[in-house]
Order: sequence, then C-alpha cells, then structure tokens
Amino acid sequence: MQQLTATFADHGVWLVFFNVLVVQLGVPVPAYPTMIVAGALVARGELPAAAVILAALSAALVADFAWYLLGRKHGRSVLNALCRMSLSPDACVRQTEAIFTRFGMRALVASKFITGFSTVAPPLVGVMRVPPRTFLVYDALGCLLWVGSAVGIGLVFHGAVESALEFLAGLGRGALVLAGGALVLFVLYKWWQRQRFYKVLRMARITVDELRDLMQREPPPVVVDVRTEAGRRADPRRIPGATVLDLSAPGKTTDGELPLEPVREIILYCT
Repeated sequence: MQQLTATFADHGVWLVFFNVLVVQLGVPVPAYPTMIVAGALVARGELPAAAVILAALSAALVADFAWYLLGRKHGRSVLNALCRMSLSPDACVRQTEAIFTRFGMRALVASKFITGFSTVAPPLVGVMRVPPRTFLVYDALGCLLWVGSAVGIGLVFHGAVESALEFLAGLGRGALVLAGGALVLFVLYKWWQRQRFYKVLRMARITVDELRDLMQREPPPVVVDVRTEAGRRADPRRIPGATVLDLSAPGKTTDGELPLEPVREIILYCT
C-alpha cells in the first residue's frame, strides 16, 4: 500500500495528465478512477488539488480541440474513421448526432460522462462548423464538471478509496492480472458485437450500382433518408427522389406518406 501510494504521489499529476489524454484521443482505457484516486491523495495532502485539476483539464482540452480541428478540416471522413475504430460502430455517429439535434451545444457539456460520446462529439462539432470560441467555452465547462466530479468523489470518499487501494495492494500482481483480464474481456465482447454488426450489415447492404439498376425498374424502390437532422445539415446531398424520415419521430416524413403501393422494395440509407 505504501509503495503504491508513494508512486502515485510522486508521479500522480503526470499519470492523470497522460491517462486523460490517451482516453480523450480514443484509447479505450478508463481515466475516471485515476482522477478519483488522485482526489483521495489530495485529501491526504499528498497531491496538490490545483495541479491535478489543471493536468486533467488541460489534457482533455488539448485532445478535444485536436479532434475539433480535424472534424472542421476534414469533415465527415474523420467521423467515419472514428467509427471504423469504434467498438460500437452501429451507434457511433447516429447516437451522437441525435443527442446534438435534441440538446444542441448543451450536449457537449455532458459528453464526458457518456462512453464513446466524449470522443465523437468534438469532431462532430467541428463538422457542424461551430465557432472555435463557442466550442472551447462549452467543452471547458464540460471538462471542468467531469474532472471536478471525479476529484470531488476522491476527496469526499477518500477513506473508501484507501480501503480499495489497500485491497488491491494486498493482491499484488494479482490486481494487475484482474484489471487487465477485465479490460481484455470487455474489449473482446465489444469486438464480438462489432463483428456481429458488420455481418448483419454485409447481408443487408446494397451497392450504388444495384440501387441505380433498381431505380430504373418499375415500380422503383422507395428510398428513405434516415440520417439525423445534424447529419443532413453537415452533408445536404440526397439520393434523387429519397424521402426523409426522422427516426426520432417515427412515421413522420418531410414528403408526406411513404409510397408503399404497389408493393415495393424499401432502401434505407444513412451516414
């Protein structure tokens, strides 16, 4: 226990900085527990509170602003790349766009508390061409709430944190094996979900050439644009003749009722 806390006390500020930085860059490792431990050490007087908060805040802002600039410069290609790396590609951009459509920039304040959302949100704001100053104000507020809540939990419940650290110290290397095993199992489970999603997607997918051939037949298929409002604003192009369907309000379209008579194939497309 003493060796563990001494190591954290000596390098805790830098550990917090690099942990938060890699998490915000998209590496699937937790940063919140590290900040809680840092908060507990602040309560014991072994770490300076201002340095811990500043380290975590600066790391989050640096990573977020980098993603914001990439989204602003390269557009949706950055989001597509993120989703290819994401462990939950089926909910990657659509979920984020739906939240932004409903709550606007207020969603950025809460983004750090939602797994996956915190990485996708900054480049999406960049794609939406939100001014840099506006982004930084909302992002800084969200980062401050996120960091402050974690450090605050460590301060308030430092006794429980110390007990947990003593338990982990008692396990020795077993603690690392336990934590590493849990992380590996989580990643494997998400990878399995990802592969299952891509398998379904491959089975149900249609190519551009196949769609063009279908649209030249009688009756043509019903093509439905199911992108979110934010997605349509970011890329206003549409397949000719497509009907826009808002999935947040099922059954409502911008073009009246879906033309389902005579019986036709229905093609859905999104980003």
